[in-house]
Amino acid sequence: MDPKRWYPLLFLLFIFGIFAKIDWVLSLSISVAVVIGLSYWWRNQSLNQIRYRRKFHYTRGFPDEQTEVQIEVENRKLLPVSWLRVQDPWPKAVGPVDESVLAPSHIPDQGLLTNVFSLRWFERARRKYGIKFRSRGVYQIGPARLMSGDLFGIFETEKDSTDTALLTVFPKIIPLAELDLPAEDPLGNRRSRRKLFEDLNRPMGVREYRPEDSFRQVHWPATARTGQLQVKVFQPTSGQVMVVCLNVSTFARSWEGVYPPLLEYLVSLAATICNSGMENGYRVGLIANGCIAKSDQPFRIPPGRSPRQLTTLLSALAGVNPVVTAPFERFLVREIPRVPYGATLVVITAVVSQSVLETMMKLKRHERKITLINLSEILLEPIPGIEVLHLPFQETRNG
Repeated sequence: MDPKRWYPLLFLLFIFGIFAKIDWVLSLSISVAVVIGLSYWWRNQSLNQIRYRRKFHYTRGFPDEQTEVQIEVENRKLLPVSWLRVQDPWPKAVGPVDESVLAPSHIPDQGLLTNVFSLRWFERARRKYGIKFRSRGVYQIGPARLMSGDLFGIFETEKDSTDTALLTVFPKIIPLAELDLPAEDPLGNRRSRRKLFEDLNRPMGVREYRPEDSFRQVHWPATARTGQLQVKVFQPTSGQVMVVCLNVSTFARSWEGVYPPLLEYLVSLAATICNSGMENGYRVGLIANGCIAKSDQPFRIPPGRSPRQLTTLLSALAGVNPVVTAPFERFLVREIPRVPYGATLVVITAVVSQSVLETMMKLKRHERKITLINLSEILLEPIPGIEVLHLPFQETRNG
């Protein structure tokens, strides 16, 4: 309600009271004008210096885990707030344990966490809720909408808070015993931890060519200078490297859509392999042809073994969505040159086309160690030089 609409009427009522010499009309017009002016000013000040915050016990977790959030509202001014209503958009996948706490929203799978407060000057109010992580994903909380008004309830105002939060639900880690992987080496063939190999990213000198050397390692400037074939010498390293290559496609053709249970199982399997690799001392990296949360680009996480590497890998997998940025075979050809030499490639896919197999054969000819985890119903023939693990997806068993 615009107070300017009242002032002409009150002015006429005031003039009438003066000429008619009616005291109560004069008093009424003045009182109403004062109340409206005070209410309008109070409304404009009510949301100033109001701070709304969410304090989570932790913001990341696995499905079915629970945590707590503390909602804190503070009035940081001398003027009291007679009433304050806060509507905080909250995804149901990470909503309160008591789902009835969320009010309905016009957005599917999202509710409104609504709280009403009455704050005196410089007062702070807190409320706690238990929240439950229900399904994988990266979810944004907020921005909250704050609504308040004057002491008399005549005027209302609202504004959106700029404060938001992100909650990450990691993929489910599948026990290795449920995957029926080979007992001797669930990640395929790998080298002994004590064995050294050369890191092509770290050259340290040259030497004379030997019959077993690859022509790709020939140092041509040194060869031209000495008149004899010279090859590059690289620094040795004992670190093992594993790169998980995830194909998020659930059908051979993208226009066929997405099979959500299969996609979730693909992501969970990738998370399981990453976790197992870190436990076995690998430097683990990840590439996938799906988009990461809040992006339209594929992602690549370089191999690492830092304490935060597993969290980085799981956070990326938590945000994987079904949008396929490129056919898997083209994606592999583009990304594999960036993978460190000597890395073990663990390819996880539910779509095994002839082009995918041809691409992996090409990678094998380029001295790549490959383990293929096939989730399709098709049982592949043995592929020379490639470890093939057949784990057909069944929703009733794996869902």
